[in-house]
Amino acid sequence: MLRTIFSALAVAASMILPAAAQCPPAQADDDRYTFSRIDEGYLRLDGRTGEVTICTRKLVGWACQLVPDERAALEAEIARIQGENAALKKELLAHNLPLPGPSSPQPTVPPPEKPHPQMPGQAEVNKLIAIMDQLWRRFVDLVWTLQREILKHT
Repeated sequence: MLRTIFSALAVAASMILPAAAQCPPAQADDDRYTFSRIDEGYLRLDGRTGEVTICTRKLVGWACQLVPDERAALEAEIARIQGENAALKKELLAHNLPLPGPSSPQPTVPPPEKPHPQMPGQAEVNKLIAIMDQLWRRFVDLVWTLQREILKHT
C-alpha cells in the first residue's frame, strides 16, 4: 500500500515539477481578478483594465454585468459638449459672427490613459524563486521521510 502511494507521488512529481519549471514568472490569470462579496453576489475588479462588474447567480450559472463608471460618463459628456461647442463656433464663423468669450480656443482635455500591467521586479522574482526552492526542499524531505517509513515497515 505504501509503495503504491510512494510510486504515485513520484510519478506526480515527475510530471508536475518540469511543467512548473517551464512556466514564466509572469502574473497568473488567477491573480487578474479580485472578488468582494456583496448582498447580490460578488463585485469583480479586473486588475488589468480596472473595470468593475457585478456577478450574480442566474437560473443557469452566473452572469457578470459591467458597473457604470461615473468618471467615464462625465468625460463622455464633456467630449460631447466640446464637440457641440466646436460645431456652434464653426456655424458662427460661417455666418461672419464674432465668437463669444475669450478669443483663444479652450484647450481640450486629453482622454485618460488606461492602466498598463507591470512586470514583476527582480526582488519579486527572487522572492518567488526562494519560495519555490523552499517548497522543493520540503517535497524532497517528504519523499525521503516516506521512503524511510516504507523501508522500516518492510
